[in-house]
Amino acid sequence: MRTPRTATRSGHRTARRTRLLAVAAGLGLAAATALTLPSAQAASPAATAKPYSAAQLAQVNAAVARTDVPGIAWYTDQASGRVVVTADSTVGPAAIGKLRSAAGDRPDAITVARTSGVFTPLLSAGAAIYGGQYRCSLGFNVVSGSTYYFLTAGHCGKSAKTWYTDAAHTTLIGPTTGYSFPGNDYALVRYDNTALSHPGGYSAANAFVGENVKRTGSTTGTHSGTVTALNVTVRYSGGGTVGGLIQTTVCAEPGDSGGPLYDGTKAIGLTSGGSGNCTTGGTTFFQPVTEALSAYGVSIY
Repeated sequence: MRTPRTATRSGHRTARRTRLLAVAAGLGLAAATALTLPSAQAASPAATAKPYSAAQLAQVNAAVARTDVPGIAWYTDQASGRVVVTADSTVGPAAIGKLRSAAGDRPDAITVARTSGVFTPLLSAGAAIYGGQYRCSLGFNVVSGSTYYFLTAGHCGKSAKTWYTDAAHTTLIGPTTGYSFPGNDYALVRYDNTALSHPGGYSAANAFVGENVKRTGSTTGTHSGTVTALNVTVRYSGGGTVGGLIQTTVCAEPGDSGGPLYDGTKAIGLTSGGSGNCTTGGTTFFQPVTEALSAYGVSIY
């Protein structure tokens, strides 16, 4: 028996509709998959890409360091065999091209991730610890013998010689006795006012990737996040390159500089700088506290 023509047409339409739905579903799945990739994270290299050796990655890392492109942070990811460069909103295509050109015949050894905002030291004129026209945040209290100090950011110590508890500069804390910025980002301030308390309760520790941490600052209070990389170098858009930093997802804003990064009672770092804010989030960098302790011969208590 011959199939009626109307039924044949209906069958063709049904089959065609089924194929179109299948294609649309495939496209929808691809789009959804693409949208789930966080914009501030670097995509992993293709599974077929050959990782570079440690020596080759060291050469590429050094090549990135020799460029004058501001607004970037970079570190060597041995697991993926790539140098991961995080670029802030000021870094355009030409600058990215300059970074890849610096890598010579290994441009694909660089993985570029983007983040919103601008990488700057988080210094501001406002509240908490005050020096000159600036405000920063107290990091960790430390001691050497019977003399008490606190740690803060180096770019804060570079900006002010004397610190106070108030914007009117009526209650003295004490002087900056040492700072290191750029290169590092830590400073030491001595307590000269014996009326001020300096509580402790921390022990120094090193960060690890994936660690859940908190940061406290004079502008935004306490926020939490995750350590995403170690031994990171950042070239701030406002000037100054700092190496050996901890990179995290903890938000921060101007005035939070110098504030503590910690995991429970473990003292981990001092707020250096970053991008974004505590409304939209961002990428932030911290000076390892163990390096500052070693530099000044002081101890956290």
